[in-house]
Amino acid sequence: MNWYQLDVENVERKLHVAANRGLNEKQVEKRRKQYGANELEAQRKTSKWLIFLKQFQDFMVLVLLAATLVAGLLGEYIDAIAIMIIVLVNGCIGYFQEQKAEKSLEKLKELSAPMANVLRNQKWSKIPSKQVVVGDVVRVASGDRIPADIRIVQSSSLETEESALTGESLPVMKHATAIRKDKLDAQDQVNMGFMGTLVTRGSGVGIVVGTGMDTVMGQIASLMVNTKKVMTPLERKLSELGKILIIVALFLTALVVVLGVMQGHPVYSMFLAGVSLAVAAIPEGLPAIVTVALSLGVQRMIRKKAIVRKLSAVETLGCASVICSDKTGTMTENQMTVKELYLNGKQLYVTGDGYDIRGDFFLTKAKLDKNFPNLETMLLYGMLCNQASIIVKKGKHYIDGDPTDGALLVVARKMGLTVSTAESYRIIKELPFDSDRKRMSVVIEDSNQRRFLITKGASDVLLPRSMYHMDEDGRQLLREENKQQIEQAISDMAEKALRTLAIAVKPLSKHDDLESAVLEKELTFIGLYGMIDPPRKEVKSAIEECRNAGIKTVMITGDHVKTAKAIADNLQVLPENGRVLEGQQLNEMSTDELEEMIDDTYVFARVTPEHKLRIVHAFQERGHVVAMTGDGVNDAPAIKASNIGISMGLSGTDVTKEASSLILMDDNFATIKSAIQEGRNIYENIRKFIRYLLASNVGEILVMLFAMLLSLPLPLVPVQILWVNLVTDGLPAMALGLDKAEGDVMKKRPRSLSEGVFSRGLGYKIISRGILIGIVTLLAFMLTYQDNPNNLIYAQTIAFTTLVMAQLIHVFDCRSEHSIFSRNPFENMYLVLAVISSMLLLLIVIYWQPLQPIFHTTALSVRDWMFVSVFSALPTVLFGFSKK
Repeated sequence: MNWYQLDVENVERKLHVAANRGLNEKQVEKRRKQYGANELEAQRKTSKWLIFLKQFQDFMVLVLLAATLVAGLLGEYIDAIAIMIIVLVNGCIGYFQEQKAEKSLEKLKELSAPMANVLRNQKWSKIPSKQVVVGDVVRVASGDRIPADIRIVQSSSLETEESALTGESLPVMKHATAIRKDKLDAQDQVNMGFMGTLVTRGSGVGIVVGTGMDTVMGQIASLMVNTKKVMTPLERKLSELGKILIIVALFLTALVVVLGVMQGHPVYSMFLAGVSLAVAAIPEGLPAIVTVALSLGVQRMIRKKAIVRKLSAVETLGCASVICSDKTGTMTENQMTVKELYLNGKQLYVTGDGYDIRGDFFLTKAKLDKNFPNLETMLLYGMLCNQASIIVKKGKHYIDGDPTDGALLVVARKMGLTVSTAESYRIIKELPFDSDRKRMSVVIEDSNQRRFLITKGASDVLLPRSMYHMDEDGRQLLREENKQQIEQAISDMAEKALRTLAIAVKPLSKHDDLESAVLEKELTFIGLYGMIDPPRKEVKSAIEECRNAGIKTVMITGDHVKTAKAIADNLQVLPENGRVLEGQQLNEMSTDELEEMIDDTYVFARVTPEHKLRIVHAFQERGHVVAMTGDGVNDAPAIKASNIGISMGLSGTDVTKEASSLILMDDNFATIKSAIQEGRNIYENIRKFIRYLLASNVGEILVMLFAMLLSLPLPLVPVQILWVNLVTDGLPAMALGLDKAEGDVMKKRPRSLSEGVFSRGLGYKIISRGILIGIVTLLAFMLTYQDNPNNLIYAQTIAFTTLVMAQLIHVFDCRSEHSIFSRNPFENMYLVLAVISSMLLLLIVIYWQPLQPIFHTTALSVRDWMFVSVFSALPTVLFGFSKK
């Protein structure tokens, strides 16, 4: 029902309630049963056991569990236990990371109004907001959050801040009169109050017409129910990789076993070798290392004020090609700031943004003398005709009350005026601001008992009521040319998307009538305030860095087009030929038309939640990976539909946080740039250890395969293959996940969604290095066995050592896309320590006598080590001079 179209009497009649009595207990009980609790439906929490078990449903983990079963049946209990430990560690890491993210999110939750002031049985009382029912009469005042959707029946200068719901940054003046228009959007229903919005000024009474999911906030939240969650690129790539690996592993394992049996090797020993090779071909450390790499990235991002809710979503930022950003509170401070003043026929400029009280006044480029005529008077009057106050918390300044009034207080403080300055003035009468009068007035008495009226309001209202104006010589008659000058100043400020507020004064005597109709005439015009919600300081450079990285930034806002365009120009979001679209234009466009012009559009103004969804989908249809940022409920459906949703931790609503994959704890757009850089680096690090693990494992398989083809004895026994995996696949691979980004990571274009894991030459690098590692290992084995045909264990030890050392040298080559010589190996000390640790594990099984029979090894001489060093270094050194 369109409650905004009904008179108050009709609303009372339809809901069977009187605004001066409220509901009785019987009615309340009946309606609670009918409508349920006044709260948004939360998604059912998954039990901890299910979350834990979910960690083991991954395709590759299931393969590992199958390998464990086979190894156990064959009596290889050490192998089975090792695999089980890796699987369990992987599951525990994923489980605890999910739990940690959810606990962090719980701390952020700040649901709408916890208490509501309701009238029941003609008595006002405070109750938990979830107990509010349809038909309840509620009272709200400055600082309250509206507990449900209400039809306002009484308004006393009532203003609400609805940016979280509509995207509109300025407070909305509310009234109780019915509106006779059809199909009004929420932001235009000015006789309604909406659940979760904040009362910034005045007070009012309303009748509840919607609770819980039947509110505007609830309807927006319900849009997400049918919004499909997009699978991340990493999830797709790992799924592809798993399928490829299992097919290759099974084929090569079967080939080795068949060839071995055909050449007379015992069936049991060949089957055991086959199982070992299968374990080698499937890098059992990969799922765990991917999780660890993502977890380490998450920890780094938490230190940079970003909480990641979904591990696999981290790297998606790395291939984001479009950031759709909400303007209010994300790109801007959400703090009204006076930037310009007009008085004495001159334009003055004010420095400082937000509620920082530091700042100066300039006339063109010259700093003003503090004695500039009328400036202090104008700022003092702005302080006196004011209902806000400045609060200091932990050294920071905050505004209690209307942001516009707050902006006047802050600019007065920049001049050095404080609360004590105004103490010698007494307010005799206040004529509050309302949407009909578009002005506010106060009657002031100074210490000498002289009275005067201060009026502030819309310039088009105050100018016709002014007979005089102030200039450097004092009060002068307001002539036509003076009016034209003032109107030109108003126009100039409007072009910069500055909101203008005029201020005027009138001397009074003690006998003057204090009725507003008589008072607010024959005023003396003093000047204009020009104010705006300023952009965040860090945003411009962050947008520039994103542009250099091939990422387009798009501003989406509920604000008017002029304001949005001015902010976009200021932040350099809008290029010279960039397009600006309004919500009304979107309504008239088909999906195909929107997709056709979406790539040329950089600013969307006066948009609704449905528009935001359309915009995200249009970019996705054009092949873009979309990151959507925002803080309001109105952003939540688009955030969920995007490839990576980013919400604001400080100002963000619960619904938005639940829909997002990434929460910015400092609400800082610049943090997104850091997150993108981190995402790209994480993905590159994952590619590094995929390259390292698979090249190493290809080498292991080929050693065995070539040996079978050449009718040679087994160069590696199964336990050696397992030890190679343990020594080389563990710590070095994890240390690659800690590698710092290469210098050009933010100068590359975003990855395409269609890009495979093995793209950009990775497949070639894996196969070429793997083949060479296999060849040098087999050559070392053949030459040693040829010279010592009666000492197979000695030849196998040489092959075993060559294979491990070749892989440990190769790990340094994996750090760069280009060549081992292009990066300093000591940049990553974790990797250096990991390689040293792996070498120690190798030395233990070669030289510690109790382990030699188990691992089929024997001690090596210095000459042997020189031989091994030359062969193991060959694959890396030979390819070090190649760009491929």
